[in-house]
Amino acid sequence: MARPFCRTSGLSEDPEDLVQEALVTLWELSEKGYPIRDAEALAVRLTKNICVNHYRKRKPVFQAMPDFETEGAPPALTRLDEEETEQIRQALYGKLSRTQRELLTLRNDYGMTLDEIAAHTGRPKNSIKVTLSTARRQMLEQLKKIR
Repeated sequence: MARPFCRTSGLSEDPEDLVQEALVTLWELSEKGYPIRDAEALAVRLTKNICVNHYRKRKPVFQAMPDFETEGAPPALTRLDEEETEQIRQALYGKLSRTQRELLTLRNDYGMTLDEIAAHTGRPKNSIKVTLSTARRQMLEQLKKIR
């Protein structure tokens, strides 16, 4: 029983060692006074349990999954993350005022500095700072409600 189990399961243990372990366990049970009605059946059961225990104790072998990406296309997970991020961004931007959306777009999407935004919109730099800060705080509060 131990020999075919070791062969099919890929256990590196010697089948004779597993049987020997089962016999030692059987011997210890009889020494402790355990009532044994059918020694052969108990030996088979012990051998099976010991084989399974050794199989469960071995370390799993992990293999890397091959990449199935097409050239030039982002992986599916990256694309999904980008789509989710854009949906959340649109939902958060939708709850802001038009001015807040405009200033955040100029700052985050176009990478403009505060001075460039001030020149572009004609608004004072301090006003832009306060508006951006307020918009970010409102978006953070909305994110906390979502999660």
